[in-house]
Amino acid sequence: MWRGAAVAAALCLGAAWLLGRGFEPRGRLLSAAELRRHRGAEGEPGLYLALLGRVFDVRSGRKHYGPGGAYEGLAGRDASRALATGDFSPAGLVDDVSALTPAEMAALRGWMDFYSARYAFVGKLVGRFYDENGAPTEALRQAEAAMEEGLRLKAESDRRKEQFPPCNSEWSSAKGSRFWCSRQSGGVNRDWIGVPRKLYRPGSRGTQCVCVRTTGPPWGQLDSTEHSDRGDLDNPHLEEYDGCHPLAEQCVLNV
Repeated sequence: MWRGAAVAAALCLGAAWLLGRGFEPRGRLLSAAELRRHRGAEGEPGLYLALLGRVFDVRSGRKHYGPGGAYEGLAGRDASRALATGDFSPAGLVDDVSALTPAEMAALRGWMDFYSARYAFVGKLVGRFYDENGAPTEALRQAEAAMEEGLRLKAESDRRKEQFPPCNSEWSSAKGSRFWCSRQSGGVNRDWIGVPRKLYRPGSRGTQCVCVRTTGPPWGQLDSTEHSDRGDLDNPHLEEYDGCHPLAEQCVLNV
């Protein structure tokens, strides 16, 4: 009995290792017509959806994907574009992701991870992303490369946001614009408040209000013991707001 359990455990570990290396079970090969028969309606054999050609059994999420559910439009088809963009119109409920932005492709990767962890893998949809033998197509390779690029750019954006969190802001016709910083502004929790500055990003038009550290070493030199104790105030891409004290935590720009 113990030997059987050990063998089973080893097989599970081996399968997990293969999945982690980018492999997946072959599963079934489904045509688009066969997938359409799995929309969870009475008399149909199941409730499936596909994402980048990978088919998942979503019966445990029937309240979401079954008839009458908020996401019933995803059932029985590959609607990768809809998940990436939030467009659940007929134009969005398609599998063509070739024109999506890097941010949308990064979001699509998140959905792929979600379905892979939550629902059982059934097989592959023959069509745009897998050929009749179940082999990946060039479209799938391009989509996977675009997802990786999207994740890389998102990581860079998150790092920039940690350095320069966006300001809080409000505007009224009577009072004009107000920008201010807090320990949570921009959705970035931190142990400093900072002061508002205009940030110019190379290659971008216009400016963005960001919160800037006023003490300690500059970003990228946080372990340095030799610095001017001005944080990132001397960053060349920053500019002060006219009429605002350089160390004020808020700026009011009257109309």
